[in-house]
Amino acid sequence: MGKIKVEDNCGGIAGVKVVEPQVFGDSRGYFMETYNFNDFKEAGIDCTFVQDNQSASKRGVLRGLHFQINFPQDKLVRVINGRVFDVAVDLRKGSPTFGRHFGIELSAENKKQLFIPKNFAHGFLVLSEYAEFVYKVTDFYHPNDEGGLMYNDPEIGIDWPMEGMNESDLILSDKDRIHPSFAEYKKTI
Repeated sequence: MGKIKVEDNCGGIAGVKVVEPQVFGDSRGYFMETYNFNDFKEAGIDCTFVQDNQSASKRGVLRGLHFQINFPQDKLVRVINGRVFDVAVDLRKGSPTFGRHFGIELSAENKKQLFIPKNFAHGFLVLSEYAEFVYKVTDFYHPNDEGGLMYNDPEIGIDWPMEGMNESDLILSDKDRIHPSFAEYKKTI
């Protein structure tokens, strides 16, 4: 497992992992493996990814908090251009960390990746002027299986790093503006 460094149980939440690839750089630039099945399996990320996704967003875009209800996905996320604050919220029923979150800055510069297990809500806030976000998932997107939580739910208590922005500067989709609270979500499970 020499090509990646893995920090496990991030934020004290079992299964959440920060992955740092080994970067080989010289005057021409750099090379790194962003995914190697054997290295990831040895690090305890033993899953089959079936779909890769990519999004581009401008500063202040907040996407999330999203999850799939009946077809949950493991996710491996990273930023290839810019900076985001990325968050995973534990929604595993019966988990000792149910409702807790872990947040980390992911950037093209730090090249860190976040592994988010199934049954977590996920979201991110773009901190740079522009960001490109890529992620691998272990199940296909099912449009009728979307779930979400309020990004600013006080019970979850995410401290989004606004970096000179106000909450009124945030750019959310219409769907992300109307997600239920964590309290409302708990009534459905």
